[in-house]
Amino acid sequence: MRTVELLLDETAELAVREAWRRLADAGLPSQARHRSPTNSPHVTLAACPELTAPIRWELAEVAAALPLPVRFTGVIRFERPTSVLAWALDLDATLAGLHRRVWEAVASDSPPGSLSPFHDPAHWSPHITLGRTRRAGAFTDRRIPGLLPAPPLSVRLTTLRSYDTETGALEVLRPRP
Repeated sequence: MRTVELLLDETAELAVREAWRRLADAGLPSQARHRSPTNSPHVTLAACPELTAPIRWELAEVAAALPLPVRFTGVIRFERPTSVLAWALDLDATLAGLHRRVWEAVASDSPPGSLSPFHDPAHWSPHITLGRTRRAGAFTDRRIPGLLPAPPLSVRLTTLRSYDTETGALEVLRPRP
């Protein structure tokens, strides 16, 4: 699978990495424990089997719309097959429109049933993962919000990239020249 992701500006990335460190120091599941050199704070927009030429064409237009200012809205937890702790992003009209363009691009040239329903615009919840585990209820401890630094007030989504889950390769998706 190939993901389509947005990366954060440097200030926001440092804040997320600080949250990762604090969770790890407290002995909680944290993305800081994910030691891959490709591990960086990001927002996943979609995942598809392949980035075909038609998909790439559309994603180049999306990349041209960056950087995009967004706001964090606070801590969020998910319990879907894994437990996830994250900082949620405000799904304003601009971010929703950008996400819809990515979704339509990958859906237009991917086999039916190959896309995650979590990325469908009707169900997508933009967030930056702080910690993840297979242990149900891992982030219900009431002390967790107090462990985390405050998210930055202003954030910019700066770069569109893709991650190949089979090879581990990263690719920055750039606007057309």
